Amino acid sequence: MALPPNFLDELRARTPLPPLIGRKVKLTRNGRQWKGCCPFHNEKTPSFYVYDDHYHCFGCGQHGDAIGFTMQTEGLPFREAVERLAHEAGLEVPKESPRQAAREARAKDLHEVLAAAAEAMQRWLRAPEGREGLDYLKRRGLTDETIARFGLGWSGTGRGVLAEALKPLGIEPRQLAEAGLSRPVEGREGVFNDFFYNRVMFPIRDKRGRIVSFGGRILGDGQPKYLNGPETDVFSKRRTLYGLDLAREAVFRGKARLIVAEGYMDVIALHQAGFEGAVAPLGTALTPEQMEEIWRVSPEPVLCLDADAAGLRAASRTAEMVMPLLGTERTLRFATVEGGKDPDELIRAKGPAAFQAVLDAARPLSVALYDLMSAGRPLESPEGRAAFRNDLAAAANQIPDKALAAEYRRALLDRFFETTRPQRPQRPQGGAAGFAPRGGRPGFKPPPRLPPRPSPGAESARLEQARCLLAITLTHPWLLNEVEEAFALLELPHGPPSALQAAMLAWHAGQVLAEEAQNLTEASNSGGSSLDSADLVAHLDATGLNEARAWVMRATGLPREARPDAQPGESLAGWWHFFGFLRGEGALVEDLVEARRELEAANDAAAQARVIRLSQALSALRRGETGLEEGAESAAP
Repeated sequence: MALPPNFLDELRARTPLPPLIGRKVKLTRNGRQWKGCCPFHNEKTPSFYVYDDHYHCFGCGQHGDAIGFTMQTEGLPFREAVERLAHEAGLEVPKESPRQAAREARAKDLHEVLAAAAEAMQRWLRAPEGREGLDYLKRRGLTDETIARFGLGWSGTGRGVLAEALKPLGIEPRQLAEAGLSRPVEGREGVFNDFFYNRVMFPIRDKRGRIVSFGGRILGDGQPKYLNGPETDVFSKRRTLYGLDLAREAVFRGKARLIVAEGYMDVIALHQAGFEGAVAPLGTALTPEQMEEIWRVSPEPVLCLDADAAGLRAASRTAEMVMPLLGTERTLRFATVEGGKDPDELIRAKGPAAFQAVLDAARPLSVALYDLMSAGRPLESPEGRAAFRNDLAAAANQIPDKALAAEYRRALLDRFFETTRPQRPQRPQGGAAGFAPRGGRPGFKPPPRLPPRPSPGAESARLEQARCLLAITLTHPWLLNEVEEAFALLELPHGPPSALQAAMLAWHAGQVLAEEAQNLTEASNSGGSSLDSADLVAHLDATGLNEARAWVMRATGLPREARPDAQPGESLAGWWHFFGFLRGEGALVEDLVEARRELEAANDAAAQARVIRLSQALSALRRGETGLEEGAESAAP
C-alpha cells in the first residue's frame, strides 16, 4: 500500500545511515562521509560510500536509502522494512486512506506524464521546428553531450501539439493540466492550451532525478523571458533547486564545491566547464527551504551572483534570510563576478580558470554582510554611524547560537570601528613654521635627528602587548581572582602566549579548588593572597613552559605595572589597559554593554568596578594608545 511521502521523509531523517549500515559493514570516516567494503559484492578495496541520506557503491552500482538497505540486506518487502525502521525510530506507520492512495497514484502518473513530455520536447529540438532553439543553445557554447545530459528541448508552437503528441500514450489533456503542462481555456470546457510554446525547455528535476516541472526561455523579445511551470502536486518552486540531482552526487564524491548561481544557463555552463556542484533557484531569491536543501549537501556553499544592482539586491536578501538559520556547521560564502558578467559569460570569454579565481576570492558571510549593509549608508554623521552600528548588532542577534552571534557581533563591530574611526593628523616634525625649536636660540643649529624608529607591525605589536599582560599576571597572580573571566575571553597569539594563558588559568582553577577543599574563607584580593608568584613560576616550569616564561619576563620593554613593587591598584589598571588592546574595540563595546546590564541587575561593587575598568580600556584604545609607548620601564623577573 502507498505511504505518505512526508512520513517516509521523516522516517529517513530519523534513521541515520552510518549507524544503520555500520551494523553490517565496517565503516571508516572519509571526509564528511563514510566508506567501507560493499556488502553486495566481494571486494578488497572499499568502494562503498555512505552519505547522510543515501549510500552508493562505485564498484557494483548499488544505490539506495535506509529503507532500501534494510530491504536488500534483510530480504524484507517494502512494508515490513518500513515497519521495522519506524519501530526503531519511534514512529507509527500511518494507515492508508482512500484519499492518500489516490494522491500517490496521481503523483506517479504525473512523473510519468512529465517524463513523456520531456522525451517529446527533446525530439522536437532536433527536428526542423526546433532548429531555432538548437541554434540558440549552440551559440551559447553548449555541446551535444551537455544538451543531452540536461535533457534540453523545444516546446513546440503551443497549439495543442503536446497533447496530440502524447495522445498515443494514453495521456489525456486533463493529466497535462495536472502536471502543469497545459491550462484550460476560459469559457471553453474541456479545451486546453499548452502552457509553454516557442520556448527552449529546461526539465526541472527533484533531488532523486525525477522530472517535476519545466522552465522555458522564449527566443526574441517576448515576456517573460524565463517561465517556470505552475505549482503542482509534485512541484514546489520554493523547495526545488535546478541541477541539485547532479550537483549533490558531485559534491558527495568530493569532485566539486556547491555553487549557487542565478539561472539555468549559469548552472549548465558551470557543469560543462567542470564545476559540477552548481545549482540555482528557479528565477527567484533563495528561500529558507532551498537553503536547508543546500546545507544538507554542503556546510559552506558559495553564492555566486552578478555584480550588477539586481545581483547585489539578491545577495542582500539572501544574507538577511540566512542569519536566523546559521549555525557553527552551516554558513555561506559570497563570490562576485565583476564587470557586469554572469558565470556563463565569464567562462565563455576567459575560460574556467577565470571563474576559479572568482571562487578562490569568495568572501565569508561576515565580511560580505558588512559590505552589503554598508553600501549607500550615510556614515558621515554621528546619527548615521549609530544607526548603522545598531543594524549590525541587530543582524548578528538574529543568529540562534549565542556564541556564534557574539562572534559575529565582534567581527562586525571591530570592522565598523576600524573603518569609521577618524584618522589622527600627523604631528609635523620639528618646530612650527617660522619658530625656532623650543630651547633654541637665533643661529642655533640643532644636531641632525636620527630617523624615527619604525612602529612595530600589527602582529608584532599584538605579540608585545600579550607579553606585557602576561608579565603583569605572572608577577601579580592575585589579579586572576578578579580578571579570570576576562582573561579567558582573550584570543592571544598562538604559541607561547596562548600556552601560558591556558597554563595560568588551569593553575588558578587548581588553587581555588585547593582553597575550597581546605575551607579557606579569607578573600584573596591582595598581595598577601595565597596566589603566589613563585608558586606560579614553579608550576609553569614544571609544565615545560620555562622558556616561554623567560620570554615573557625578559627585562626589556615591560611596563612599570609588571614590577614586583607596583601597587595593587596600579597593576590592576595596567592589566585592564593591555586587555583592551588585545580584546579589540568591537568586543570591548559588547563587554561594556553586558557589564552595564549586570550592574543594573546586581548593583554591587564588583560590577561597578568592571564597568569602570572596561570604560577606561575602551577610552585608551580609542585614543590610539598602544601600551607600548616610549618610556615604559623594564621589570626584573
